[in-house]
Amino acid sequence: MKLLIRGGRLVDPSQGLDEVTDVMVEEGEVAAVGGGLPDRGAQVIEASGLVVTPGLIDMHVHLREPGREDKETVESGSRAAAAGGFSSVVCMPNTDPVIDNEATVRFVRGQAQAAAAANVFVAGAISKGLAGKQLSEIGEMVKGGIVAVTDDGRPVMNSQLMRRAFEYARIFDIPVLDHCEDLDLGGGGCMNESSASTRLGLAGHHSIAEEIQAVRDILLSRITGCRAHIMHLSCRGSLQQVRRAKDEGLGVTCEAAPHHFTLCDEDIRDYDTNFKMHPPLRTQDDVEAILEGLADGSIDCIASDHAPHTSLEKDVTFPQAANGIIGLETSLPLAWDRLVASGRISPSRLVELMSVNPSRILKLERGTLRRGAVADVTLIDPQKRQVVDPSRFRSKSRNCPFAGWELQGAAVMTIVAGRVAWALDPPKSG
Repeated sequence: MKLLIRGGRLVDPSQGLDEVTDVMVEEGEVAAVGGGLPDRGAQVIEASGLVVTPGLIDMHVHLREPGREDKETVESGSRAAAAGGFSSVVCMPNTDPVIDNEATVRFVRGQAQAAAAANVFVAGAISKGLAGKQLSEIGEMVKGGIVAVTDDGRPVMNSQLMRRAFEYARIFDIPVLDHCEDLDLGGGGCMNESSASTRLGLAGHHSIAEEIQAVRDILLSRITGCRAHIMHLSCRGSLQQVRRAKDEGLGVTCEAAPHHFTLCDEDIRDYDTNFKMHPPLRTQDDVEAILEGLADGSIDCIASDHAPHTSLEKDVTFPQAANGIIGLETSLPLAWDRLVASGRISPSRLVELMSVNPSRILKLERGTLRRGAVADVTLIDPQKRQVVDPSRFRSKSRNCPFAGWELQGAAVMTIVAGRVAWALDPPKSG
C-alpha cells in the first residue's frame, strides 16, 4: 500500500525538521520526504493545517490481559491507543497470570498481532509473580521479545534483589522501569499527605516515599551501569534527584503522566474516586515543578499510566477504591492543550516527549520519519476542540477525571507500519 501525506506541517525533531512538506509511504516504510511529491497512484491524505509527527509512543499502559478482560483487553487497549494518536504502547506485567515468563510474553504479543491496531511492546516482571522475592526469567523473556523489566505497582523493596535486576537488565541492554515507593513510608495512604488530606480526613501518602526510593535506584544505576527509568514521577523532590543524576552523567531517565501536570490534591472534592491514583495527585508546587521539567528537558517522556478499572472497583469509598485512571484517549489532548497551546513548550518538544525519547529509551527503532524508517505516523489537528466524553472512548473502562473538560488539539489519524490503524475521516484515493 502507498500513502501520500500531502502538505502537512512535518515536526520531526530526530531530523531537526519543522516545515510544511509531503511524506510518501510505501511497503510500510517512509519512502520519501519533500515538497511536491507525485502521488504515483497512492492514497492521498490531505494534511494541510495538520501536524504530522513520528508515531506517538506511550511507554506505560496497563492492558489487563490475561486475566482481567472485563477491564481491558489487548485489542480494546490497542484500539484506544490508536484513537488517541499512539502507534505504539508498552504494556505492564501486572496481569493474571503475571507476565514473568516467555510464554506469557509471546501470548500478549500474539494477541496484539491479531488485533492489528497499535503496536504493543511488552515489559516483563522483575520478580516472579510480582512478589519481590525471586527474579523472573529475564533472559528467557528477552528471547520472547520484552523491551524492559518492571514490577510497576508493586515496588521492589528488597534492595539486593533490585540490584540483581539492574545487573541482569544491563547484560541484556534493557532499562529497568522503576515504580519508586517506600511502602513503609507510604503508610497505606490513599492521597497526598497535605492540608487537603487533613481537610478530607483521608490517610496521607507523603512524597518522601517516592523520593527516597528514587535515590536508592539512582545509586543502583550508578554502581551497576544499568539504565534506570523513573516512572510516573510526581513530585519536586524526585525531579531534583533525577536532575542530579543527569548532571552526573548517569543513565537515568524519567516520565510524567498528564494527570500529574494538570491536577493537584486540591482538586479532590466530594471524594470522587476518579481522582484516586498512585502515586497520588500532589501539591500545586509539585505540578509546577513537573511543568518546569517538561519544558527544560529534565523530564524525558510523557506516559499515561493508562489504568482501566470497572465501575465496581471505583464506585466505593475513596480509601477502598482502586488506584488509577484511563489515559490513552486523553493524553495527547491534555498535553497539546496545557503544554503546546498554552505556549509552555513547542510542538517539537512535545514530539520528543511522546515519540523520540520513548523510542530512544526502549530502543524501539521508531520515533523518526527518516527515509527507510518504519512508517508509524500520527496526524494531529492543533485547532480541533473537543469535550472529553468517556462514554465514547474505545477503552472498555470509564474511570476518567477529565469528563466535561474542553481541550484543544487531537489526533485525527494514526498510521502503523504504513497502514491506517485509525482515522477520524478516511483518506482519499489518489
